[in-house]
Amino acid sequence: MKKTVIAYLHTHWDREWYREFEVFRLRLLRVFDNILNMLEQEKIPSFYFDGQVSAMLDYLELRPEREVQIRKFIKEKKLFIGPFYTLIDEFLTDKITFKKNLEIGLKISKDFGCSDFIGYLADTFGHSQNTPSILKEFEIDKCVVWRGCPDLPSEFKFNGINTVNLVRGYFMDIFSSNLPIEKKAVWLKENLDKIAEKSGEYLLLPIGADHLGVEPDIAEQINEVNKLLNDYEIKLSNPFEYFDLVKNNFKTEWNNELRDNSKTFILQGSFSSRTRIKQYNTKATYILEQADNLQKKYGNNYSSSIEYAYKLLLQNQAHDGIYGCSTDLVHKENIIRYEKIIQIANTIIEELRLKHNFKTPVMLSKELLPEYKVIGKYFGVENSLLYDTQKIPVTEDFSDMYILKKSSATVSDLKLEVKNGKIFITNGNKRIETEFVRFKDDGDTYNFGALENDKGETAEIYSFKNSVIKTNFFDIQIEFGEMINFKIKWDSKLKNHLWQVKFNLKEPVTQTFSEDLNTIIERKFDPDYDMRKHLPKTKGIEVKTNFAPMQRYVGAQGLGIITNGLTEYEVYGKSLLITLLRSTGIISNPNNPSRSTPAGPPIEVPDAQQLGENSAEFSVAFFEPKDYQKYIDIVFPPYIL
Repeated sequence: MKKTVIAYLHTHWDREWYREFEVFRLRLLRVFDNILNMLEQEKIPSFYFDGQVSAMLDYLELRPEREVQIRKFIKEKKLFIGPFYTLIDEFLTDKITFKKNLEIGLKISKDFGCSDFIGYLADTFGHSQNTPSILKEFEIDKCVVWRGCPDLPSEFKFNGINTVNLVRGYFMDIFSSNLPIEKKAVWLKENLDKIAEKSGEYLLLPIGADHLGVEPDIAEQINEVNKLLNDYEIKLSNPFEYFDLVKNNFKTEWNNELRDNSKTFILQGSFSSRTRIKQYNTKATYILEQADNLQKKYGNNYSSSIEYAYKLLLQNQAHDGIYGCSTDLVHKENIIRYEKIIQIANTIIEELRLKHNFKTPVMLSKELLPEYKVIGKYFGVENSLLYDTQKIPVTEDFSDMYILKKSSATVSDLKLEVKNGKIFITNGNKRIETEFVRFKDDGDTYNFGALENDKGETAEIYSFKNSVIKTNFFDIQIEFGEMINFKIKWDSKLKNHLWQVKFNLKEPVTQTFSEDLNTIIERKFDPDYDMRKHLPKTKGIEVKTNFAPMQRYVGAQGLGIITNGLTEYEVYGKSLLITLLRSTGIISNPNNPSRSTPAGPPIEVPDAQQLGENSAEFSVAFFEPKDYQKYIDIVFPPYIL
């Protein structure tokens, strides 16, 4: 008896990636015009629009006349949209923004008449263990994943939510090839056999790929293929029917994150590509959340502006944007969006501050304030004049203005010593050696390309004077308070390098704690594992590493580090390392020693080398994971004081 294959038509839509947003949008017009026409002509039963609404909205900006038709198909359950606004990464976004993504996406989806939702995460580079709990908050009880799954069945419970593992991925474009139908049937049988190994009576088959339209004769092709398949019968439908058919099959439980790369690439070098993008994302996320909190406290009069800013933020957090693996022009547009978000948030904060007369952790002032320290100076105008709609500034109003930061009233016992060319952080009997290292990187924006025999370089310490450590890599500004703060600025002239700060602990690092969607997660490591000894020799393999994503905090053995836009760490032996900068010059290097198969197009991206001025900032103290929020609030103080 033949097994039933539930197939769904889809296109995975990156708003921007190896081509820029407007270029892809013009392609979207051609793709979605055709899909709507096929739905109208009943050539296909339904279409699944990638779990996000932003692509549909981008389409409607240029095709407003088709909105009525789209609403009709959604109501008839022929077109499925949402629940997300965009498909964002799960490790580089915080919980507040992740929830905003669902709030905005669901509001739009429901307004268009959609009522069926899946946490559709087919192409994010691994999956956070905290994602299912957020989905459940929004009454979404289904999830689809791919990258990062270990040897799991097609149906399993992912931290309590019914989840389908796309065993062979979402990228099934065989019907768009020029192969004869007989060879298409052979290819499909091979893939369906592999899906069947992990499935029961029913199989799920995505039909589509990145930015790919639906073949005009797709139904006819499937009919012809079905005649040649002895073990399977493909039925064009939607993923919701599949979930209903297998509702009793979700018995295997997986109560951890999904970051296994033995079956699929998780492309984990993307967590350190284009550090500036990650730093911008951290800053924009923080300041926008503060603006939102303040405007809610004082009447919620800026809600529409806040939602607009969040849409800009979510557009940047779409996975190929936040990962840093797109063209240089794409990321230049990302930076413009980040600047807009920061401008909106700062304007809201200043307007509220002037109206309600409160102070914030960072202030702009013509006068010095006793509880604040000067962190910058510029030539400008007092904000009380700039934000007065009945006045405009004139030349005489310009003068020296100060950027002030609230001083910490607490002084800790933390000390920093430089002895015999080494840096030590101490507190009583606790003592940590800190080094700065760099390695060659023959990789790309997706993966750090380790060299087999690269021992790296360690920075030479020249001096420690006036709170500045001078090295042959860069100068490091030190600030003391409840934490020791490291600020580094340097003019990088090196291409294809990985720069890290290295904390040498007392014991091998077998366990770390780090921030993930505003909670602390624990990870286990084999400290003796050396990726350079396991570089792939055959095709289709991505090397396992001891690198992992983080948000603002990582800690081990009582050492805690709060970073400002540094989002990747590594474990090696007794050392915990944080990536300061990773410079590469190509989206996907076909000769990447760490990944034996390309992950994207080999487009040169000189800006990803991040030559010129760079900066990195992190703060260090001795504390346990349970106390991390206290130290987060030191580095990222809440604006409601």
